[in-house]
Amino acid sequence: MYFKFTFCPIILLLWASLSFAQNVNVVIHGAASIAKTDDNFVCVTLDWWPAEKCDYNQCPWGKAGILNLDLRYGALINAIKAFNPLRIKVGGSLQDNVVYKVGEVSSCPNFMKREDGLFGFSQGCLSMERWDQLNRFFNHTGVKLTFGLNALFGRNESQTEKGLWIGDWQPQNTRDFMQYTISKGYKVDSYEFGNQLSGSGMGAKVDAKQYGKDVIVLKNLVKELYAHPETQPKVLGPGGFYEEKWFNTFLEVSGQGIVDGLTHHIYNLGPGDDPNMMNKILDPSYLNQVSQTYKGVSDVVNKFRPQLGAWVSESGGALNGGSKDVSRTFADGFWYLDHMGMASTYDQKVFCRQALIGGNYGLLNATTFVPNPDYYGALLWHRLMGSTVLAVTKESDPDLRVYAHCAKKKPGVSLIFINLSKDRSFNITLSNAKPGDAGKPNYEFVGKQNREEYHLRALTGDIKDDIVCLNDVPMVQTDSEDIPAMDPKLVDASTPISIAAQSIAYVTIRDFEAPACV
Repeated sequence: MYFKFTFCPIILLLWASLSFAQNVNVVIHGAASIAKTDDNFVCVTLDWWPAEKCDYNQCPWGKAGILNLDLRYGALINAIKAFNPLRIKVGGSLQDNVVYKVGEVSSCPNFMKREDGLFGFSQGCLSMERWDQLNRFFNHTGVKLTFGLNALFGRNESQTEKGLWIGDWQPQNTRDFMQYTISKGYKVDSYEFGNQLSGSGMGAKVDAKQYGKDVIVLKNLVKELYAHPETQPKVLGPGGFYEEKWFNTFLEVSGQGIVDGLTHHIYNLGPGDDPNMMNKILDPSYLNQVSQTYKGVSDVVNKFRPQLGAWVSESGGALNGGSKDVSRTFADGFWYLDHMGMASTYDQKVFCRQALIGGNYGLLNATTFVPNPDYYGALLWHRLMGSTVLAVTKESDPDLRVYAHCAKKKPGVSLIFINLSKDRSFNITLSNAKPGDAGKPNYEFVGKQNREEYHLRALTGDIKDDIVCLNDVPMVQTDSEDIPAMDPKLVDASTPISIAAQSIAYVTIRDFEAPACV
């Protein structure tokens, strides 16, 4: 299934010319960084869901789960290799229901529908044969791997409080799994302890004090088995929704030097069947609401100072597999890329998208493996946006979202512009903030080198389209299932940066003088 468009239809150019153009000055504060991300900020998940996982009278997972995904597809391999490397987190709702067939575990059941089971499923199993297959795939594609561990092993559900799991975590199955992994030489960058067990939990929950004690056990296990500090995986947690009291207690009990990274989840768009989904995505005041969560997590990190800071270890926008009408479309990029930009300004080190493949929110189509529009937005971020985050100020127009980083490949700065407006384009001029004296005017930036611009638009001009154009060229896989070339448009530096209505643009400026980027 390949499309053979050479250029986006002319309707896009007509739409851009008919929209009202507004002049905006954007000030880049390049003297010092405001935050730092990990070099592999862009992250995606692989989930455990079997084909029987259904929501809203649809079953969109197919054979995209960890246990049944066909790892031989060239389109899948090429999509991952294009990031060179891509950070992948193996995990999801059912990870606390997965045993590892190694050591004393002899039987290896498949997930089966069960009304009284966690999320409606019975216990499942990861065989070491499948683990071998996955690691050959990860090695071949150059993946940087985070693995989500079962944090309910050995616990029992409380008889007095529904959903609360009590008792100490039993580490033996994890120990055997890690020993096998080490014996095979498989590389794991980090282990995340549990999935959505914090606070009120999702399906299950664990008391914060108990969780803190158990993560100490995990940390000691990792230090024992991985003797060399340079090859020792990081320990992450709790991998759930942020609740201030729970997170504070968890970190107070675990103490300094145990949790390397504080992980949390974001699903700010609500249930995937919400008919108001599109309006939420295009509403800047709604998008801004999640900043309170980022600020809360950032405050906890500043208080307890885990080595790696905070990670968004799962974010799919809409819950329960995403929205079938929105998550696969160009429109989804407005929340996704905006939230990566916002998260980076709050010093979140990693942003993991649910999911690489599967559900309605996969970056790849679950049956054809063809990239959805958000894939290309994520790939451009990975290639262009460096780890040093810069402050940006602009005239107050909430429909124009702007984030700036040092360019990933020096020199210069890279910016992302997100235009939520349906009928207004923006002509952007840039200024360089004058450091040290807020009372003096900023320098208007006049570039001498051509800018590198990457403009993303929906194929037909309708943001519900599932094909994206980059600089008026449709992004479709080649006959050999390669990711198409994603070349910039070189633009005269003396002209304003033009951002069309309901479009997204990355811009790299090589001769912008930002001391933080030297």
